[in-house]
Formats: sequence, C-alpha cells, structure tokens
Amino acid sequence: MDLENAVLWYREFLGCTVSWEMSGGFSDLSRRRLPGLTRLVEVAVGDIRLHLFTRDRGTHGPPAGEVNQFQHLCIRVDTPEQLRLWRGRYRELYESGRFTFARAEPATEIDIDGQGMRSFYAYDVNGLELEFTYLPDTSEGTDAADASA
Repeated sequence: MDLENAVLWYREFLGCTVSWEMSGGFSDLSRRRLPGLTRLVEVAVGDIRLHLFTRDRGTHGPPAGEVNQFQHLCIRVDTPEQLRLWRGRYRELYESGRFTFARAEPATEIDIDGQGMRSFYAYDVNGLELEFTYLPDTSEGTDAADASA
C-alpha cells in the first residue's frame, strides 16, 4: 500500500484528518494481529476512525478464501442530492490523475431498487469497496417526494 496516497485520498475525498501515526513501538498484540506491521496512520472524520497501515513483504498473505471477510463499507446519506454530490466528488478525484488506484474501475452509476433505495459503488485507492446509499422513508411506501428525482 502506498500509505501517503491513501492518506491524501481519504483527506481529499472524505475530509479526514490524521489523528496520529506510528512507525514503530507496536505492542505484541498489534504485531500478532498484523504480522510485519511497519507503519500505522489513523485518519478520522466525525466519529469515524480508519486505520491505514503498511506491512513488510513477509510471509503473511491474505486470509484463506473460506474465512468470513469484510466485503465493503456502506455510508448512508440523507438525500438523493447528497448521493449525486458524493458520486461527483469521487469522479472528480478519480479522473484527476492525482491518485493511484489498486482497482482502476470508476464509480458505478446510481442504481435504484424497487423500494426507492439508491446506491453507487466505488473503490478506494487500496481496493476497498465503498457503497454510498440513500434509503427513503418506506414506512408508508416509496418516498413520493424523491420518486421523480
């Protein structure tokens, strides 16, 4: 992982700031959980904290295929307009050429399901899938105010 690329991308895209970082002095627990850990940076926005880290090129590989794994991170927005703005912001940064992406795939179009839920998917610079979603108030059916948007 290009840690500087990741930190800058999260700063630009989500508005994260660096809370703290370490380049050594990791606890035994941290070294057992993340073999080969060499550097760790916490970025934060609001109450969300993300830990970005690098590891040496040792023998630690990805988890076995049959292990349950984290698939994607979903961020809920309050309005369809916010969803469009987030997608536009992603496209702007993706197309800027300033970042190296592990998966060179642009954001999906905004998809609308039968209950009016709207989502788009995109990958961060490290290949972690992100979903941005708008959930209408379905307590009385599809949100009529947003049905034509």
